[in-house]
Amino acid sequence: QVQFVESGGGEVQPGGSLKLSCVASGFALENYIVGWFRRAPGKDHEGVSCISVNEGPTYYKESVKGRFTISRDNANSTVYLHMDNLKPEDTGVYHCAASLTQCSWYLSDYWGRGTQVTVSS
Repeated sequence: QVQFVESGGGEVQPGGSLKLSCVASGFALENYIVGWFRRAPGKDHEGVSCISVNEGPTYYKESVKGRFTISRDNANSTVYLHMDNLKPEDTGVYHCAASLTQCSWYLSDYWGRGTQVTVSS
């Protein structure tokens, strides 16, 4: 059975940190490009960060550069998103998605159900 499960979300104050995890089972995550996507209230999914196979090239949305770090542990089928200096505009449901071809929410092969991140004072 294929599963792709996120965890690590929560509510933090501005300036706080969170580390999100996404664990895959039932498919070989090491062969997939993995992205973290955020859906803010009333908005569509937007790409936050992506990581290539074998920790190759990465992508960061301009607004998170210098604050977020994506990494992967293929041995444990896990991808992480370390988020520092969180801002209220980072609030949303964070999903991971895996694709054999490109980092795209709509063109992915597997999606997680998401974990809520709320940044509020």
